[in-house]
Amino acid sequence: MTVPSVAIRPYKPEDRQAVIRILGESEPWKTLGYTAADWEHLFDPLPQGREGFIVESDGAVAGLALLRQRFLLGDYLELLAIAPWAQGKGLGGTLLAYLEVVVFARAKNLFACVSDFNQGARRFYERHGYREIGPVPNLLIPGSAEILLRKSTGPARGT
Repeated sequence: MTVPSVAIRPYKPEDRQAVIRILGESEPWKTLGYTAADWEHLFDPLPQGREGFIVESDGAVAGLALLRQRFLLGDYLELLAIAPWAQGKGLGGTLLAYLEVVVFARAKNLFACVSDFNQGARRFYERHGYREIGPVPNLLIPGSAEILLRKSTGPARGT
């Protein structure tokens, strides 16, 4: 059995098409009604205050993460997506662990949202120590809620 080589690096403009393809093929984005045009706007270029990260498997773009800095005394994980062909190989957990090192070096909190219907993502984040804060009803589509999640290394103030 061969083990794929995995690398995490900053997002580069030449990753744009691979990233748009991954997001276009992935849930929950299809259910939420996102299109390639939505993603093209977001990644041309990255908006100010965001950091993009790419996970590669054997040299191919296999996933991405987008962090928004300075959100509720921490950072906000705006996007985390692994290509359908690369799911189930531990790349999501590897990318998330990398992001946590980056964020927790500068802040005490990392936040994320998951759609209430996305049970796989909810289990993924729970396994990695994220706790549900509460729902934000009808944020993206009618009749569905985004669940705010948080992982913390402690209060923002104090010893």
